[in-house]
Amino acid sequence: MIEFLSNWYPWIKALHIISVITWMAGIFYLPRLFVYHVEQASKSDALDPIFQEMENKLLRAIMNPAMIATWVFGLCLVFTPGLVDWSDIWPWTKAAAVLGMTQFHHWLALRRKDFQKGQNTLTGRQYRILNEVPTVLLIVIVFSVVLKF
Repeated sequence: MIEFLSNWYPWIKALHIISVITWMAGIFYLPRLFVYHVEQASKSDALDPIFQEMENKLLRAIMNPAMIATWVFGLCLVFTPGLVDWSDIWPWTKAAAVLGMTQFHHWLALRRKDFQKGQNTLTGRQYRILNEVPTVLLIVIVFSVVLKF
């Protein structure tokens, strides 16, 4: 298995980057949909089911598969010989940020369920502020990997 990972390293890395970009696009867009949902539609409004369908499809058809692919290809990279020196700090900071991003993804999924039940309690402003969380995590991830700090 280890030899396979080494031989396919460029392909695995490319697929990891593609899946990360796709996941991040969804992570940035879903809270924005929530902002519009809160500010433009009420539960009895005709826009509510449209927003719910958009949010559901984004989460289930794009974000969930992209997150899974990111994890699969990322773990393949972790187990590729010679790529990660666990005595360095950067793999740990990246791992913590990726776990944080995954937690944020699941938090967004719970907020989508709140909208479905008509139980959303957050405002558009709160969703705008919370949409900065993945930006901070992305900065930590990229600096960790590129600068190896």
